[in-house]
This record gives sequence, structure tokens and C-alpha cells, in this order.
Amino acid sequence: MTEVDQDRADMRRLQGGEASALDALMERWQVRLRGYLMRHGLSDADANDLAQETFVRVFRHASRFDPRRTFSTWMFQIALNQLRDLLRQRQRHAHQPLDAAPESTTAQTPASDSEATEQAAAVRAAIAALPLSLREPIILATYHHLSHEEVAQIIGTSAKAVETRLYRAREKLRQALAAHLS
Repeated sequence: MTEVDQDRADMRRLQGGEASALDALMERWQVRLRGYLMRHGLSDADANDLAQETFVRVFRHASRFDPRRTFSTWMFQIALNQLRDLLRQRQRHAHQPLDAAPESTTAQTPASDSEATEQAAAVRAAIAALPLSLREPIILATYHHLSHEEVAQIIGTSAKAVETRLYRAREKLRQALAAHLS
């Protein structure tokens, strides 16, 4: 059974009142969801909180899941809406800037190459500096390997608009990272 089929089966179980199905979904998706949120510049703690809240909403709104869609698209859309709310709230309340996100959710070894670490930090900073409208599709398409259509469903636009935003985001990243690319 493919992951997409397993997700749909777990959502059917969840819709049928079997709460343990949420555990299976969380086990499969929690690390990737946290990584997605951290790539948006959230701290580890904020990413954990938002990921947990996303799964709470998945549980509460399981009846709204359309089995013709993929679970990941629906889940990322929920997380993105929460992320947007959090960013708006922080702008209104003038909190400190978001912490830099680690490159991955795994710990780095002491033998990590300092140049690679520096380049990874530059990429994270360049992505974090992108406007949200360009950051969303670049993270979803590049790090989560979603198609233009899936990204379009998540962010609420057309696949052609996603293609355009990805082009613009990549151009901005090339400009911002020119010194590191040479």
C-alpha cells in the first residue's frame, strides 16, 4: 500500500471515530511537518507547537477531509493557514524576529564541514528573507517534493501561478546567494 493510500485509509478510520488512526498519521508526518515549519523560520519550539495544533485540527475537522485529495496537501494547507495567522499575530504584537531554522531535524555531527554549514545557513537566511508568497512554494516544492498542482491547492492559487512564483523565488535566491555559488 502506498503512503497516499495509507493516509486515506487512516483518514477513513479517523472519520469513523477511530482516534488511534491519528497516531499513525502523526508518526508518518510529524517530522516532515516540523521541518516544513522550521524552514519558514520558526524556532524548534514554535514548530512543535504549530505541528501539534495542526494535528489537533486534523482530528477536529476530519469530517471535512475530501478523500479525492491527498492527506499531505490538506495537512500542509492547515499548517500554512496557522503559520500565516502566527506571522500576522507577531507583526501586530511586534515580537522579536523569528529564529533561524536548522537545516534538518537531525543533529549535526561535530565533524560537519564548516563551509557546508556556512552555505546551509546562507540558504536558510535567503529563504527566510523571501516574501511569504515566494517562500511558501519554494519550500513545498523543493523540500517536500510536491507538484505544482499540490502546491497550488495548499496555497490557494493556480499551478501556473506556482510556476511563476517558483521562478521568481529561485531568481531571488540566485541573486542573494551569488557569493556562495561561486
